[in-house]
Amino acid sequence: METKWLEDFVSLAETRSFSRSAQLRHVTQPAFSRRIQSLEAWAGTDLVDRSSYPTRLTAAGETLYDQSLEVLQALQSTRAMLRGHNSAAQDVVEFAVPHTLAFTFFPAWVSELRERFGPIKSRLIALNVHDAVMRLVEGSCDLLISYHHASQPYQLDADRYEMVSLGEEMLAPYSKPDADGKPVFCVPGKQGAPLPYLGYAPGAYLGQMVELILKQSAVPVHFDRVYETDMAEGLKAMALEGLGIAFLPYSAVKKDLRAKKLVSALPDSMKSLQITMEVRAYRERPTARETGRGLSTAQRAQSRAPKGSAQALWDYLQTPPISAG
Repeated sequence: METKWLEDFVSLAETRSFSRSAQLRHVTQPAFSRRIQSLEAWAGTDLVDRSSYPTRLTAAGETLYDQSLEVLQALQSTRAMLRGHNSAAQDVVEFAVPHTLAFTFFPAWVSELRERFGPIKSRLIALNVHDAVMRLVEGSCDLLISYHHASQPYQLDADRYEMVSLGEEMLAPYSKPDADGKPVFCVPGKQGAPLPYLGYAPGAYLGQMVELILKQSAVPVHFDRVYETDMAEGLKAMALEGLGIAFLPYSAVKKDLRAKKLVSALPDSMKSLQITMEVRAYRERPTARETGRGLSTAQRAQSRAPKGSAQALWDYLQTPPISAG
């Protein structure tokens, strides 16, 4: 049995809606339903009366709801005590960061941050986008750093979370250059001769951005997907080998562009085939922790007070955003 099943169940008990709880837990509704079913299989009985609307708990479900709150609260208290044994940990700011930003934006950003803000002890937790967001939701990090675009917003309750912009990032296609410095592969390709395309795996956030770029293109683009992975660094490695064209964030390629190991694969007439994303930092509002505003019972059990170092950093970030390059 996984503790996230209990968190899912408590959310369902409080919202009485599978769809709303799935949204709050940042999973699809089918995935959320499967997790509730897994909890029922573990319990050996039905916990939810699915014949009624809004959703109601069975008698067994009511019992488990009360016990779940106690278990989650106990786990959170235990974690707080364990962290309290290590006073040095109170000075460490924990960042949950999607893999691509962890390899590209984050190192340069922290380097500049130390120059302007001062010494900072940090712990980087590199995850996929969904798990990084869940780290914030579950109170397991101080700050979440992620991309943002209006077409793919995160469902984070503004009453509970606040954000600050750290800068912008351009996503565009790149290719290895030939002997003359021209791209080996240049958009848009031809119908009979599609370009070898190095793409993101299904569900990847940057992959969704690329799909938006291609969907909005006024000119047909001809690609033959020859490779895919979740991470931009993996695509860049293949592009450096001359194996295809890849859409990459600027922070991932700026050194390679200066060294002329990669070049833009866009002709001047097709500059629309790129997109600008915002880089944001999110944290839980201290007022939400103190008042419980916007928090469910389970979320209040998970909530923790901000560290002094994390609060000082957040106060500093309220000033004009720091650029990584």
